[in-house]
Amino acid sequence: MSRALPKYNRRRVALIGGAAAVVLSGAVIAGSALAGETSHGSGTDARTLAAPGTISCPDVASQLPAVPASARNEVDRNLALLDTQLQEADKRLVDTVGQGGPDFVQNAILGPLADKRKSTIDRIATSIGRTADKPQGLDALAACALNAGGGGTDDGTATPGDTATASAPASGETGGGGAGDGTGAVGTISCPDVASQLPAVPASARNEVDRNLALLDTQLQEADKRLVDTVGQGGPDFVQNAILGPLADKRKSTIDRIATSIGRTADKPQGLDALAACALDE
Repeated sequence: MSRALPKYNRRRVALIGGAAAVVLSGAVIAGSALAGETSHGSGTDARTLAAPGTISCPDVASQLPAVPASARNEVDRNLALLDTQLQEADKRLVDTVGQGGPDFVQNAILGPLADKRKSTIDRIATSIGRTADKPQGLDALAACALNAGGGGTDDGTATPGDTATASAPASGETGGGGAGDGTGAVGTISCPDVASQLPAVPASARNEVDRNLALLDTQLQEADKRLVDTVGQGGPDFVQNAILGPLADKRKSTIDRIATSIGRTADKPQGLDALAACALDE
């Protein structure tokens, strides 16, 4: 089978000041959610003039081994999710220009992006590993970097020439903001990885299971965003009561659907409810 896969992980290029546009393979102007391969000629507009730099992520598709036919749909869906995650980080990079301190971009954008990418890459490796040798070392592709023009100064504005790189977490599904100077210090939400704990999934249940695994990721992203948006609100139990508790409830319902779908044609997996609760890593 061909190693070629859709190039979902494209690099983004943002234009700084009145400089001419730089064209990279698969580049997309930061902040724009464009699908497909895109090339840009010269010219600037109001949106690109405000762009703080370029987020570049390693291309995952090109590093995969031959993908079994049984894993193709799941792999392609997660490659598409990697692209969505990068688009969201691009948008946040533009929307938060001037916010936070010198570590804001690393803690509030690059860190969470690396966390989400690691979880998604782990699912890709797991899906391949069900019917072929599980690819190793893909976690190294989770971290992205902020290229020239994206570093932070003391007031949080962009300065050319600086580069920040996000580090991938050790394990599990994780999201959240990060620690730093306190302006965006919200911690990291860590959730147990469900996909790796599942038994062999019957073909008849594959689509439903995959759909609910993707929903778990969406739920974590939403909680992640709420964690950032509500910094400083409520009392000492606010995060637990308003974010982690509701997230656990949603995850339990989703995990139950996964177990039920498998149980229709195979032994229903037990004990998965223990994977519903997530934690805030300070």
